[in-house]
Amino acid sequence: ILSFCMLFVFFPKGAEEWRVVESFFCFLGSLMPGSGAVAGEMGSELLEIRPRELKFAFELKRQSSCSIQLINNSNHYVAFKVKTTSPRNYCVRPNVGIVLPKTTCDLTVTMQAQKITPPDLQCNDKFLVQSTVVPFGTMEGDLNPNLFSKENGRFIEENKLRVALVSPPHLLILQPVKGALDQEPASEFPVLKETPILEDSPGVKAAPVSKESPLLKETHIPRDQVPSDMNNLHSSHVAKERDKNLRAKLIHLESKLSEADRSIIRLLNEKTLAIQETHKLQQEVI
Repeated sequence: ILSFCMLFVFFPKGAEEWRVVESFFCFLGSLMPGSGAVAGEMGSELLEIRPRELKFAFELKRQSSCSIQLINNSNHYVAFKVKTTSPRNYCVRPNVGIVLPKTTCDLTVTMQAQKITPPDLQCNDKFLVQSTVVPFGTMEGDLNPNLFSKENGRFIEENKLRVALVSPPHLLILQPVKGALDQEPASEFPVLKETPILEDSPGVKAAPVSKESPLLKETHIPRDQVPSDMNNLHSSHVAKERDKNLRAKLIHLESKLSEADRSIIRLLNEKTLAIQETHKLQQEVI
């Protein structure tokens, strides 16, 4: 292997061969004990990671995702692997891969739906990003689990990422409690009821409104009194309808009684005439 490398060093054929030799030497250096010093000469970090803290918008029974960006500012092929202290709660895609020189790799971390809200949204979960230099032209299929093992003295750079749970944006809106938001600017809460335009306000001209307008009277009814007023109106309307029906029934009964009285008087008169005729016939017979 050393002879092969020396041939490339003393007889380079082009820029491509130089990159192969450089990557191969870096790979050999990472396999040798004390290779941490070699990596230190290469640069402060193999991969620049953004962000260093993963923030998830926490909602019960809903998934939440965030992104990680791996930036390779070096001229080497860098392999990475992502681990977490809670593998059942998170899914990382991709969790293993290679970042080519002068390129970036975007990862998506998904937190599974949770059934319990942590106290004060505190979370002790952590992520570990391992990275190491690999030979030029290495493919993702060439990676194996032993590549990120430190037992053989290989230099493995490790970066720990913290997890933070935050409330979703729509849950951060403060709700008015006992008029606590009355001190906020009117422009942030454009509620017409709480920000009336007065006629005496400087620079504001009120539109002419008729004093007898029924709409103006209705808009001045307090909201807490509207239900009771509506109930009273409904009750009075029902009472009027009931009275109207009762009056109609009384008038009908009175007409029936009057007709019955007339019938009784007529029958009594007919009875009297019949009695008189009977007496008259009796006297003629005698």
